[in-house]
Amino acid sequence: MQTTVGIVGLGNAGSAMATALSGKMGLVGFDVNPERRQAVAHLALAWAPSLSELARRVGTVVLSLPKPEISKAVVTELVQAAKAPELIIETSTITPQVAQELDAICQPRHVRFVDAAIASGVASMAAGNITFLVGGEPDDVARAHPVLEGMAEAIMHLGPVGTGMGAKVVVNGVLHAVMVVLIEAGAMATKLGLPMQTLVDILRRPEGLIRPLTHRLQERIMQGNYAGGMSVSNARKDSTLALQTAQELGVPLYAIQASHTPYEIAEALGMGNLDYAALATLWEQWASVQLSAETK
Repeated sequence: MQTTVGIVGLGNAGSAMATALSGKMGLVGFDVNPERRQAVAHLALAWAPSLSELARRVGTVVLSLPKPEISKAVVTELVQAAKAPELIIETSTITPQVAQELDAICQPRHVRFVDAAIASGVASMAAGNITFLVGGEPDDVARAHPVLEGMAEAIMHLGPVGTGMGAKVVVNGVLHAVMVVLIEAGAMATKLGLPMQTLVDILRRPEGLIRPLTHRLQERIMQGNYAGGMSVSNARKDSTLALQTAQELGVPLYAIQASHTPYEIAEALGMGNLDYAALATLWEQWASVQLSAETK
């Protein structure tokens, strides 16, 4: 495989990746916006006038594009070029299904494909300190490693094509939902005269935000252990008090209010004495999945 790498899409993320790779390997860049050429002019990066020219000059292409349909169009053009690249690494945020569709576009031309979701911010990318969540065949991921290592502090190969993007979609869903919860909590705390920094200090403690992840998800749900602990009934009561307090304070709730409904359902189903992690069994039924490692 050639050591020269193409980067298609030199916006904030693509430019940051180019910064991390500049000087480590040959780079050829392409962006439909010609102004982006000036933004990366200080880097050791050659500019390609077209995708076909970029494909001719490199063995590996890294994609950093804004929309799934653009990724599809770019991959199609790359694999149909007179000289198709040997490997395409998709770092744009797309769904697992789109990643599989891109892989299907590549296969007839024997172009290898991996999805490498970025689990860090732009500043970390430029410094080469990002984490990649990668999906693809082991041999293809191995081929991608030299390029990914130039930008990453950690590379997590999670499974076949689509698993990297799937992990990012799930994690982003959690982060964005928690962001709304934290804003709602901050509004309530402020109305109560509780400084925001105090709220941060409380939630960052081991018994704060991290506990639902390490204790309830890892130690209870993954083990199918719902005996004892904080009961569904008590958690429902506490959730009700939070809703009542917000109403008295005049603070609108969206995420916290929506999260109360499963407690009402669990209580109505007679789950009141179980640990409130038992809410997981509702999703096991609704989504036909098994979240615990125990054989049922």
